[in-house]
Amino acid sequence: MIPSDKQSSISDFGAVGDGKTINTAAIQKCIDALAQNSGGTVVVPEGTFLSGAIFLKPGVNLHVAKSGVLKGSENTGDYPTMNTRIEGHFEPWLPALVNADGVDHLHIGGEGTLDGSGQVFYDAFYAARDVNRNVTNLATPRPRLMFISNSRDVQVSGLKFLNSGFWNLHLYRCQNVLVDGLNIEAPERSPSTDGIDVDSCQQVTIQNCMIANNDDCIALKGSKGPLAMDDKDSPPVEHIRVVGCTFLRGQSFVTCGSEATIVRDVTIENCKAGPDASKAMLVLRLKLRTDTPQLYEDFHIRDLQLQGSGTILTMAPWAQFFDLKGHPQPCRTVRNITISNITGAFGSLANISPNRGDIVENVTLENINVNLQSARPMIVNGVTNLTVKNVKINGKDYNGPATESSSRL
Repeated sequence: MIPSDKQSSISDFGAVGDGKTINTAAIQKCIDALAQNSGGTVVVPEGTFLSGAIFLKPGVNLHVAKSGVLKGSENTGDYPTMNTRIEGHFEPWLPALVNADGVDHLHIGGEGTLDGSGQVFYDAFYAARDVNRNVTNLATPRPRLMFISNSRDVQVSGLKFLNSGFWNLHLYRCQNVLVDGLNIEAPERSPSTDGIDVDSCQQVTIQNCMIANNDDCIALKGSKGPLAMDDKDSPPVEHIRVVGCTFLRGQSFVTCGSEATIVRDVTIENCKAGPDASKAMLVLRLKLRTDTPQLYEDFHIRDLQLQGSGTILTMAPWAQFFDLKGHPQPCRTVRNITISNITGAFGSLANISPNRGDIVENVTLENINVNLQSARPMIVNGVTNLTVKNVKINGKDYNGPATESSSRL
């Protein structure tokens, strides 16, 4: 149970857990009453409580009890459009099911479920894409499950996140965050259901989570475009720890992008790709966005158990909706990447193919013993100071690529 002096059940404020009644007003009334009376914990008890967007307030925590479900409405009208952070900028769009802005010392947890009722939103997106193959992620309004912004000392733990209409947990400009023991699931056909998006945050630990979705399991995000480094709304993503997590399905363990500027000091350790891991799942994906200046530095990937046929490290151009806005094309820098103590079976070690003019330096692979499917374990272009030490592939010593280009081929 989340520590709190006072606990109030949403049922005491008129919420009905029949899976049919819209309880938005009753839940918000419970939140507001606690906020006006020195704070406490809102409790979602056993039952399925249908709701639109709710907004936590300072001093108010949220606990979803075992067998309790906070289920998102399928009606976008229950998520009133507001100016919100999405894909590296602000625009009028839908809030999340659970929202918290400026709520320091926030605890959200329990053994229950947040269910985004995502299928109706997936269907709407795919219908739009059938009409226009170039449709953007934001073309059809889809609510996130949880959005926490501008908050310090945050803990989100224990819950199951199910069928989010869009991103599952979005953290923006938060510091000192612990995400612990979440079970995040979305169907294989569920567009942009990122597990955890760490946007312009510092000191974030993600531990003991299980993620199975359609997109990035964890995405580290910031701004985008040729002037992104000047974006005061997007401070660097720094001091990120991903520990003891299991990744069952998705595009990657951790991705930097599609919007990201400065990302530094990232550790991924003691994680594994589970027995149902996607064949194409990557471990670390660094998107080098061609219209954005970027700095990725000090990444440490260690003590992983892998199963699947993806690539451990991928570093390549990303040109989705490229727009220089009349400015010269910037370059990107990647440095100090260490991958060590890796076992299991996977597809390949690395594909490093940066944009022409990008700087990539100090990449180390050491103490690795894996079985790989690829006949070409590494594709390496444009790297300064590549070290391959004590690496065995399919039982044989491997010293790295026979040749290395000094620029992108």
